[in-house]
Amino acid sequence: MKRAVYPGSFDPITFGHLDIIERSAKIVDELIVGVLNNSAKNSLFSIDERVKMIESKTKHLPNVKVVSFNGLLVDFMEQNEATIIIRGLRAVTDFEYELQIAQGNHVQKPDIETVFLTSSLQYSYLSSTIVKEFASYGGDISKFVPEDLIPQIYAKYNIKEN
Repeated sequence: MKRAVYPGSFDPITFGHLDIIERSAKIVDELIVGVLNNSAKNSLFSIDERVKMIESKTKHLPNVKVVSFNGLLVDFMEQNEATIIIRGLRAVTDFEYELQIAQGNHVQKPDIETVFLTSSLQYSYLSSTIVKEFASYGGDISKFVPEDLIPQIYAKYNIKEN
């Protein structure tokens, strides 16, 4: 069985993340969306909120499950008997960073492989940081995230949706 992990903070999940999840789910038997609880980051949403958001957007995909984790990705992979890491790439700068991480993970656990999926063109600019920047000023985020998540995002900034 090909079991993969698509790790990230997903704070919040974007159309770009969802695109990678949909495409990954087609090429592996089971996809675990690993939601990182990174204490070094000041997250907008709690780990539970992020897990629930992703679950609500992936419930139509029977081979996808959403799990939060702390610590090293390679340890999480081992705990879940996964051997494939899925990573999305938007630009060359993403590749340089992701390649170093992939190589480090491979040194630690040689049976783990990283598969890079390039982002779909319409999402190549998109990141959670951009969503938060626009939302913090009350900007239109409807092209970035699913419509039903917009009120939750604006609420974090005490902004009422237009």
